[in-house]
Formats: sequence, C-alpha cells, structure tokens
Amino acid sequence: MPKVKVALIGVGNCASSFIQGIQFYGKLEKPQDCFGLRHPVLAGLSPKDIQVVAAFDVDDRKVGKDLSQAIFAVPNNAPKICDVASMGVKVTKGPLLDGVGDQTKKIVQASKAPDADAVKVLKASGAEVMVNLLPSGAAKATQWYAEQALAAGCAFVNATPNFIASDPSWAKKFEAAKLPLVGDDLVDQVGSTALHKTLLKLLSDNGVRIDETYQLDVGGGTESVDTMDRTRDAKRQIKTESVAAAIPYKAEIVAGSTDYVDFLQNKRDSYFFISGAYFCNAPMKIDLKFQTVDAPNAGSVLFDVVRAVKLALTNKVKGAVEPICAYGFKRPPKMVSLEEADALFKKFLA
Repeated sequence: MPKVKVALIGVGNCASSFIQGIQFYGKLEKPQDCFGLRHPVLAGLSPKDIQVVAAFDVDDRKVGKDLSQAIFAVPNNAPKICDVASMGVKVTKGPLLDGVGDQTKKIVQASKAPDADAVKVLKASGAEVMVNLLPSGAAKATQWYAEQALAAGCAFVNATPNFIASDPSWAKKFEAAKLPLVGDDLVDQVGSTALHKTLLKLLSDNGVRIDETYQLDVGGGTESVDTMDRTRDAKRQIKTESVAAAIPYKAEIVAGSTDYVDFLQNKRDSYFFISGAYFCNAPMKIDLKFQTVDAPNAGSVLFDVVRAVKLALTNKVKGAVEPICAYGFKRPPKMVSLEEADALFKKFLA
C-alpha cells in the first residue's frame, strides 16, 4: 500500500511524540527490533509509511515554522527522543475558535497571522487522514475541523473526548461523504484506564466481587491545564463509563483527572483503589500508584489507528468504523470489552 498521508490538527506534545516516533522507528529495518509497538507492521504498513504532510496550530512560536522545529517549541515538554530533520512542512495558522481556554491563555501565545484556507491546504498537501490532537475543551474547533475534513475529502481521527464518531449525526455526515470516521478520546498504550479495566476484569473473572473502585489522574503539561479548566467532568464521565464496561455488574466507580501539577512536566501519576470481597466474603483491597510519560503513550495506538484508517480508505469503508473505534478509543460509538474490541479489530484487519 502507498504511504499514509496525514494532517495533524494541533502541534502539541502528542504531535511531537508521533513525529519523533516515525523518525525513530523508520530507521529500524526488522519488525522484531521495533519494541514499544504493538503492531510493527499493520495492513502491510510500517511506521515509516506514515507521512505527515500538513499541520495546523495557533501558537505564534509554531505557526510558520517547519514542523521539525515546531514540535520542540515551548510550551511543548514531551521528551526529545531523537533529532528530526527538516520536513518541508510549515505549520499553518488555524482559527482560534475555542482552542485556547481561560487558563491556557497564560501558556499559549496566540498568533495574529491570518487564518489559512484549511481545505485548500489539505488538498494541496494530498492529505488523506486528519488527526485531531486539539485540547480536550476545543469542542467548536473540533467540529470545525471535522467539517474541513468532509470538504477536503479526508478521513477524520478524533483523539479528543469531544463527541464526533460517537455522535450519530456526524457519523451520517461522513457516511454520506463516503469517508471513514474514528474516535472518540484516544486510549493510551499503557494508560491508567486500560490498566484499571484489566485489573477489574482479572479480579472479577477470578470470582472477586468489586464493591468500590476509583482511578485518579494527576498530570503536568498544557493538556492537563485544559482538562482541569474545561473538560474535567466530561473526561470523568468517559473514563468512568469505559472502566464500568470491564465488569458485568454495577459497582461504585469513579475515574477521572483530578489536578494539574506543573513540575510533573509531561508525566502523569495515576492512583488506583479497588475494594471487594472473595471466598466466604473475605475482604480484599488494592491501593497503588502508576506513573507514565504522557505524550509517548499516544504513539503506538495512533500509529495503529492511522494505518487502519488507511485500510478503511482503500476498502472504501464509510462512516464510523466501529472496529477501529472500539480498539483505539475510550468512547467508541458502542462500548465493548477489551477482548471484544481486539477481536473486532483483528477481524477488520483480516
């Protein structure tokens, strides 16, 4: 299959790790050397077959810069894994809309450059897949870019918790345009929600009755500021629903982001508590802490999603692609178990 031509909406930490990952894994010839990836080759495509051809942002320190420079510009704080040579892709100025919240205004320096014609940029670049990496609170901006994808004939990947793929009206729009749509809210490769769900299922499968459980996330970085400012409740709802799907009965469950800690930089600390009972009603409790680096956590799953969407384009799949949504996102159109999501994804690839 030919390369996957991708346009990135938002040149933040996730975009930085995504592009560095293409560079890092592109140098590795053997699939067995590509540790850190769930699928070194997917649908006949390796990471080096992903080509970023366009990017949009609103920060003055990124707009107009080559993408290889913009990914390392402040306020980005994702770890630098490797040098990235000039890509010949300049970051385009997108509309501000609601892309910057009240708290992130203190961090982001909004560019005063005129907004570009997004559809013209997308068509000129040959982009096939738009990946929405905007802040969680950018609901209007997310919808605006979804409209641009429809107008430009691009598939749309919604990594944010704003409802697009899980909204039937948007799914119908992409179905009518004969374009794939996937989302919402990208899962992490080793994320707290996946770990929480795995623990609950393991315990439940072994006969433990879960009574109460919570998952609380604390992070640094611009996205954590935006979450606290605008989407804390929405993220909590999505995460709680996702965790609840791991067990076949009702329990007291809370899962969500709780605070921003600037000195954590791009790290995320997650705290878990699980309380239940097993044989003869004997009590059981788990209390643990889990730390990850946030931006690289999106890389492996996003690689898989982008390549799977390319397969959907090739096979002329239209509308919300449920197997990809279930595999790669916390809030797909239909909530399923981890095992069912994997089975659906493997069947789609086959």
